[in-house]
Amino acid sequence: MSCSLTRRVRLLLAVVLLTLTPVVAVAGPAQAAPKPLICKARVSDSTPKQYTNVNVTVNTGQANAAVKTVAHYKTTDTTKSGKSGKKGFAVLTYYISGATAGYKVVVNVTVSNGSATRTCATSFTPHA
Repeated sequence: MSCSLTRRVRLLLAVVLLTLTPVVAVAGPAQAAPKPLICKARVSDSTPKQYTNVNVTVNTGQANAAVKTVAHYKTTDTTKSGKSGKKGFAVLTYYISGATAGYKVVVNVTVSNGSATRTCATSFTPHA
């Protein structure tokens, strides 16, 4: 067999092997989609007694999100701020002092992380 023919046979075998060999793609570990920023708020007691604490628990759906709450009392507004923990929750405590009994206190909540912002609200009505 001549040298030229030997090269041609080798080339043909290489082409056949490459054509018949399956290609396996190896992917890295799947990345979980990021959790969306949400705003869900609740109070620890919707009808608290005056001169007690009310906890406002906020679920942001994301760790380290900024949380701002504003409680609108009859005669004043009180703001509290914080950050959500690694499970996406923040708890802000209001001492309601002598808040007007029977007056519904609306608590507006704003959560933000990066350029995303969400709002929600909850409320409580103090009693004597």
